[in-house]
Amino acid sequence: MDEIGSGGAGVVYKGVLDGERVVAVKKLGDAIQGELGTELSLIGRIYHKNLVRIWGFCLEGAHNLLVTEYVANGSLDKHIFGEHGTASVLGWNQRFKIAVGVAQGLAYLHHECLEWVIHCDVKPENILLDGEFEPKIADFGLAKLYKRGGVGSDISRIRGTRGYMAPEWTTNLPITAKVDVYSYGVVLLEMVKGSRVSNLMVDEEEDVDQGTLKSLVRMLKGKLESGEESWVEEIVDSRLNGQFNCKQAEKIAEIAVSCLEEDRNKRPTMDSVVHTLRSYHDEPISHEELAVNQ
Repeated sequence: MDEIGSGGAGVVYKGVLDGERVVAVKKLGDAIQGELGTELSLIGRIYHKNLVRIWGFCLEGAHNLLVTEYVANGSLDKHIFGEHGTASVLGWNQRFKIAVGVAQGLAYLHHECLEWVIHCDVKPENILLDGEFEPKIADFGLAKLYKRGGVGSDISRIRGTRGYMAPEWTTNLPITAKVDVYSYGVVLLEMVKGSRVSNLMVDEEEDVDQGTLKSLVRMLKGKLESGEESWVEEIVDSRLNGQFNCKQAEKIAEIAVSCLEEDRNKRPTMDSVVHTLRSYHDEPISHEELAVNQ
C-alpha cells in the first residue's frame, strides 16, 4: 500500500480490495478497542454524500485499522494554502460548492442522522475532495456520539485542533454541536482568504490585538455594518484575480462572523447555514467581476 497522508489519528494508506475497489486504510494509534469499536459500528451506519464512507474496521491486538472510501483529490488544505501563483488554485465556484457541501454534512450529523454526532475537529485537513471537488468530511476519530435526547455535557477532555476550537473547550460550559459551528466559521474565512486564519490565535494572557482572529472578526463586523462593498475584494484570495461573486463572498463573510460568536447561543445552527447558502447558490459571477484584472 502507498502512504498518502498522516495525522493525529494515524497514518493513511491507499489500498485496493479484492473487488478492485480503491480504499483508504488508516492505521489507528492507541485505540481503546471497546469504546472505539462501539463508536465505529455506529458511525459505519451513517451515510451522506458529504461524509467519507466507512467500509469497515479491524481491532485485533496491534492491528487497529479503519477502511474508508478513497477520495481522489486529497484534503482541502492542499488546495487553498498553496503558494501564490500556483496552477491548482480552487476557483470561486468550487469554494462556494465546498462551503455548501461541508455545511450539509455537518447539518446531517447534527440534526438528521440516527445518533447525535459532534465532529469536534472540523478543519481543512479533515475535509476531503473527490474527483468532482465535492467535499467529504473525514476523520471521526475525535467525534462523540450522543443518543437523541441525551445529555451532551459529558466531554471532559479537550479535543480538536488549536485555532479551530471554540471558547467552550477552555471553560466549564457543556460541549454542544455549536463547537463544530465555530470551527466551520474558521474554515469559511480560510477558504475566502486562501490563507490560514486559525494561526492568528494568541494566548489569553498575551495582550495582542493586531493580527488576531478576534480582531479580524471585529473588522469584518464593522465592514458588514457599514453597508459598503469595496472591502470584499480586499479579503478575497488575490490568486482569484477578481473572479469571484461579490454577493456570495459577502454572505460567506457574514455567516463566518456569526459562526465565530464568542457566545455560542448567538451562533447559527448548521441547518440555518445550509438554508442561507443555498439561497445564494445560483448567484452568477457578473461580467464586471470576470473582467477584473484580465
